[in-house]
Formats: sequence, C-alpha cells, structure tokens
Amino acid sequence: MENENKDPKETVNPETPENVTSGQAKPEPVEIADLGEFGLIERLTKDFPLKNESTKKGVGDDAAVLSFGNKEALVTTDLLLEGIHFDLRYVPLKHLGYKAAVVNFSDVYAMNGTPKQITVSLGISSRFTLRHIEELYSGIRLACEVYGVDLVGGDTSASVTGLVISITCLGEADKEEIVYRDGAKPTDLICVSGDLGAAYMGLQLLERENRVAAQSGNPDFQPDFSGKEYILERQLKPEARKDIIQALKEAGIKPTAMMDVSDGLSSELLHICKDSDTGCRVYEEKIPIDYQTAVMAEELNMNLVTCAMNGGEDYELLFTVPLTDHDKISKLRGISVIGYVTKPELGCAMVTRDGAEIPIMAQGWNAFVNK
Repeated sequence: MENENKDPKETVNPETPENVTSGQAKPEPVEIADLGEFGLIERLTKDFPLKNESTKKGVGDDAAVLSFGNKEALVTTDLLLEGIHFDLRYVPLKHLGYKAAVVNFSDVYAMNGTPKQITVSLGISSRFTLRHIEELYSGIRLACEVYGVDLVGGDTSASVTGLVISITCLGEADKEEIVYRDGAKPTDLICVSGDLGAAYMGLQLLERENRVAAQSGNPDFQPDFSGKEYILERQLKPEARKDIIQALKEAGIKPTAMMDVSDGLSSELLHICKDSDTGCRVYEEKIPIDYQTAVMAEELNMNLVTCAMNGGEDYELLFTVPLTDHDKISKLRGISVIGYVTKPELGCAMVTRDGAEIPIMAQGWNAFVNK
C-alpha cells in the first residue's frame, strides 16, 4: 500500500475545513464559487498527466478523444451518494476518492479488461470548500497513478443533498479475451480471489466507534482500531484485483464467467448462475476468511459465514474455470476453489460443514433497502 494515504484513524468533518490539513498555519479557505466551473476543473485536474497512447485528448475540450484500434471498449459507471454509500463522519475524503475510482476499475478487470480512462462528475453542497474537494481528488489521483489510468473529463454542479460522486471508467480488451457473466458451464470450478467479509466487518467497526464517539461527548475521543487495521483498510481503501487478472493470463487460464464481489458473494453467485442458466454448490469450509474478520464477527456476535456471503464491498473476483484447469488454478496464490457449477435444476446451495445444503439467497447490498 502507498504511505501517501492518511492515517485511517483520521476522520474528516466537512463542517470544519481545518480538519483536512495539518500544521500550525492554515491557509484561508478558497471559495469554489470564486474559481468558477472551468477554474475548478483546471485546478483539480492539472496534476493528471496522460499515460496512455489511446488518450488522444483529455480534459480541456468538449469531449475526450480516445483511440482503441482493434480493441474492444469497455465502459462502466458508479454513482456514490453521501448518506447512502458513504458517511463523512468516519470516511476521510482522500480514502473516498481512491475508493470511488477503484470500484470502477474493478468492474473493468471483472470483464478481463484493462481500465484506461475515467471521467469524474461531482455534486457539491455549500458546506464544502475547495480544500475538501482537492482532498477528494488527491485520492482519485493516487488511484489513477497506481493503476495507470487517465482522468479525461467530468462535470460539476451545486447540490442540495450533500456530496454526489459519479465516475465513469473506460477500458479496453481484445475481443476474444472479454469474459461475461453468462459463460459458466456445469462441472466448471467456482473460484474467488482473496478473502471475503473483511470490508463488511470494517464497516461495522467504523460504525461502532462512531457511535461510541457520539455517546462519549468527548471531541478528542480516539477510536480503538488496534489489531483491526486490515479490515479497516479493506473498507476504506479497497484494491481492484489487477494482479489476479495478470496471474490468470500468465497461467493460460481464461475464466468462463466472471464478476467482482461488490454486493456480496451470495448475490454475485446468483447473478452468474441466472445469466449462465446453471446451478451451483459452494462449500462453507472453502470460503476464504481472514483472521481479523473472524475476530470482529465474534466480538460483535455476528455469524461469520453470513458476513462473508452477504457483506459486499470486498471487490474480489468471483469466476468459473473449466474443470480441466484444476491443476493450473490450484498452483496460483490468492485464489480459492470454493465449489462447482451444476445443472440449473439442482439450484444454488451452500454445503455446510456437516453436509447439509442451504439454498443461497440474495442478501447482499441493495441501495434501495440498505439505507
């Protein structure tokens, strides 16, 4: 991880601009209205040099110009709303910017592609100063540097509902390399990268400490994150699994179906099975879970497997591969084989440690319910 990020213990309160800077002398806040739309765009995007030959024209004209040649273009977009997708009482703006960009990169990698460009559009309420938005953009810029992505445009507007972030990502892939959700076949192996449930447990930790801080009435309250740094980072600063895509290509493995785990393993499994017209069996004992995730679930008296199946925001890759690739996939680090694809009439179920089968239900994130 980059050391450039804020200490995860730091929080940002948009009502107090001085919280986003450190040191004795704090410059006077610059009013965004004084810069105007074009001045703001120039100020925020001047440190984004172009890195890709396919970017012919970036920020500064009526539209970006991209040239993909024989490549297929991939486009994805995400909308993040304050109070729905993030809470600025405990989410630092730099972390938020990084995460907002990375979740879009993850969608492109889930298509077996490579992210190349993004556009960023913001709705900004009057309680934010220029320094706040620059802090947000510093996280976006770091994500672009880490993943080699160009910022090529966007838009800004006033908002009466807090901060609104909309990012569109453009990627590319060879036509024959693109992987969709609908290619899984019976007997395919079901695989997942990394571990699951950590981001959800990180969110539970942040919300708990925020409640404790509010109840204490102490403005100098320090949250207790000791021994829980991993789950905190998984929530605040997730990473797209570019490394897994590269490892699969180097091993000569092309998944038959793939998507990223954003809404929870259960929901994503059902998406792949529905689109592929298949069923599945996944094994409880095979689901990868980190030690800190297990400790936090026990501390909060939550069912660990339920958290791993339904938590969401892990941004790991869920994919299927032919059974003939078993030996190849078994040699790759950071990938777990958790089950197999079945005929559709067998349905989708999780096999428990005692051999019982529990139907898989879509209990992952739903923005229209989980508010």
